[in-house]
Amino acid sequence: MKKFATAIITLGAVGALTLSGCSSSDRDDTTAEGTESAAAGFAADSTIGVALPQKTSENWVLAEQLFNDGLKEAGFSPIVQFANSGVPEQQNQISAMVEQDAKVIVVGAIDGSQLGTQLGAAKDAGATVIAYDRLVKNTDAVDQYIAFDNYQVGVLQGTALLEGLAKRQGAGPWNIELVAGSADDANATPFFEGAMSVLQPKIDDKTLTVVSGQTDFDAVQTAGWKAENVQKRFDTILSANYSDGTVLHGVLSPNDTLARGVLTSVKQAGLPTPVITGQDSEVESVQSIMAGEQYSTIYKDTRELVAATIDAIKAYQKGEKPEINDTESYDNGVKVVPSYLLTPVIVTKDNAAEVYANDPTLAPLTK
Repeated sequence: MKKFATAIITLGAVGALTLSGCSSSDRDDTTAEGTESAAAGFAADSTIGVALPQKTSENWVLAEQLFNDGLKEAGFSPIVQFANSGVPEQQNQISAMVEQDAKVIVVGAIDGSQLGTQLGAAKDAGATVIAYDRLVKNTDAVDQYIAFDNYQVGVLQGTALLEGLAKRQGAGPWNIELVAGSADDANATPFFEGAMSVLQPKIDDKTLTVVSGQTDFDAVQTAGWKAENVQKRFDTILSANYSDGTVLHGVLSPNDTLARGVLTSVKQAGLPTPVITGQDSEVESVQSIMAGEQYSTIYKDTRELVAATIDAIKAYQKGEKPEINDTESYDNGVKVVPSYLLTPVIVTKDNAAEVYANDPTLAPLTK
């Protein structure tokens, strides 16, 4: 993962709420340079496989519906499947898609490092492989990566935590704790690294103190992105470090599910609500933000992500090259994967109505 230049963060600056570096306007915006050779084209009614992970967030459930509807509308024959039983099920599903002559296979990987054999077989069969939302690792059998800019998501989360601390907790220094996603998810590392690019300098100069001492990714990762796992960890952290009156001012959380798990632990311990970040704009967390509990989330409109993926599939169907706006940042261990990256946005109570204005599910929650 190539690091982007770290932005200078000004605490309390309202303008930072819509910080959106690494967008297409900041990159070499091209549809040709650095891409894999486009497919020769295929029939307009061809089978398209979409292999999704477990249903761990509302956005994955919405993606299933959007892929089914959007691919059918485009004239394709979709196979959209979740692998709720884990990696072996996803491996078998991809193999079955190859056997059914899927011309494009879209992969939202459970563990992006364990699909090399199946995706290699897909490439050998002439299929195009698109990594969706999560990077597929350690294989050259991937043509394109389509996602929101995950390193920038982390940068925004670190930014939001600092701004929330300054806004809600008064002058520093502040005590914080760190949470990362599941180690088997390729997105978890860039989320954490992006956030730490903002927070580590503040830890180094003592503006921030991680009271538990747990700062390494391996120490703070959350298996399976499960709320119960982070809640158990925080039950231990709070009992060991905050039962003597030490104040927990803030928590870096990589998504909304884990943020809610942390808040449950804090409430059960009878402690004040800390500033806490999130991601995915899940309904329960947006409600929490509007109620003044969870401080922030990240909006990544699944409708835009699925639409961009279907646009790429249409380009491959015509034998054309899809749009690419990054050819440098996402190294999967074997190759730098040509990418199309969308721009994430920080959401707090202050800007929620504006950000969600066109979202039929979330807009009513901000009234």
